[in-house]
Amino acid sequence: MSATPESRRVLVTGASGYVGSRLVTSLLSQGALVRVLVRDRAKIVGQPWYEKVEVAVGSATELSEIRAALEGVHTAFYLLHSIGAGPRFDEVEQNMALTFGQAAEECKVAQIIYLGGIMSASKHKASQHMASRANTGTCLAKFNVPVLQLRAGIIVGSGSASFEMIRHMTHRLPIMITPKWVKNRTQPIAIRDVLYYLSKAATFSEPKSGIYDIGGPDIFTYANLIEEFARIAKLRKRIIIKVPFLSVWLSSLWIGFVTPVPVALARPLVGSLISESIVDKKHSVSLIIPPPAEGLLTVDKAFELALSKVEHHEVESRWSDASALMPPWQKTQSDPAWAGEAEYHDEQVVYTSASRTALWQSIEEIGGPRGWYGADVLWWLRGALDRLMGGVGLRRGRRDPNFLRQGESLDFWRVESLRANHELTLYAEMILPGKAWLQFTVDEVEHEGKTVRRLNQRASFQPKGFGGHLYWGLVLPFHRLIFPTMARNILKEAMRKDALPPNTN
Repeated sequence: MSATPESRRVLVTGASGYVGSRLVTSLLSQGALVRVLVRDRAKIVGQPWYEKVEVAVGSATELSEIRAALEGVHTAFYLLHSIGAGPRFDEVEQNMALTFGQAAEECKVAQIIYLGGIMSASKHKASQHMASRANTGTCLAKFNVPVLQLRAGIIVGSGSASFEMIRHMTHRLPIMITPKWVKNRTQPIAIRDVLYYLSKAATFSEPKSGIYDIGGPDIFTYANLIEEFARIAKLRKRIIIKVPFLSVWLSSLWIGFVTPVPVALARPLVGSLISESIVDKKHSVSLIIPPPAEGLLTVDKAFELALSKVEHHEVESRWSDASALMPPWQKTQSDPAWAGEAEYHDEQVVYTSASRTALWQSIEEIGGPRGWYGADVLWWLRGALDRLMGGVGLRRGRRDPNFLRQGESLDFWRVESLRANHELTLYAEMILPGKAWLQFTVDEVEHEGKTVRRLNQRASFQPKGFGGHLYWGLVLPFHRLIFPTMARNILKEAMRKDALPPNTN
């Protein structure tokens, strides 16, 4: 198989997600003409490939918008899901797949490639998540467009939800009480190899249909996988105690407490572990695509590579980049403000002789391990409260300790907009009875006869209903402590940076 013919236009849905954003890079490297479909353009503006692709903005539930995205497309990658959208997410996923399949047929798309999940034969009923993944493939195949379905189990890579669950649990829990089904087997695959198979699937001279499993060379039980990670990470051997009474609900609550993955996402992921995920030789992808020339990555090599990426701050994409898990009364940050609603503000304006570069660096390094410039206990408590309510909390952290990218997650915020050395706007993704932003603006102004830098720090909140107004009143006393402290400490950090010798900031 050769590279993707340059005359082919390829659509990648879910391009702001973990797999989708990396797939775009892979397809571009092999010469494909790539179009991406996203709900919010702002989420991909910071991607290194943004200027190299066509961008279609639309909802996966709107037939007309999907038609527009598929116009002139040869191969369409379907990487959409709605995990965390509520207890009836499977109905949402079914409707999305049917809408997409109909639009693909009307637009005469030659090939759909769908990344699903392996469902090995099991005495247990398939989880809602896995059943929905299988049903999505079935719905796509109902139309007159060839559908090539690649099914994977656990994907190992820096930033993947599965890897983050394993990494944080193993680091934080020397002793684990686990459900008995951690003895079930799985066949993990490295993200590098997932991208290899997806990219190769776009190069066939003739469209293909069928279901094919992709997996790495190793088969582990889930318990052995945790033990293997501990070994690679040079941790002491973890003690795993299997008990019969831990339900999916209790397990997901525990994962939501000790890992960055929120309960709403952990629950369907944990539910899928009840079944084994082993490649079926009758459906092996090797029947149509040979393995990479250098071979598939083993689990230990995949863990080593993922840990290296995390350690060297080279994480390309994360599970949290795709979308927020928000309550139904919250809209996305691109939606207009509610007509007639009040908007509350907390604004801090401070001046400094620190350089613009140092001031901006201090702002851009906010969050993650660096913290929020004071009142860390209050920030931790707010994150813990959000986790208890099923939100994302603070554990998503940062992709990179020094640089932010528009559209990425930052603790329980998302970078809504970023103009280097001038403005950073964060949109709140914690559970709130309304919508909230935190904005930092840097200007150079005349103040008291001197040219100085001005930091304008502005927290904004648009309440939803009476609960939103009540919430603002309750948190206002804490804001009086948090936000002035934050502004002062940002200035102190900027002055400290300026005082350091060159190349040590």
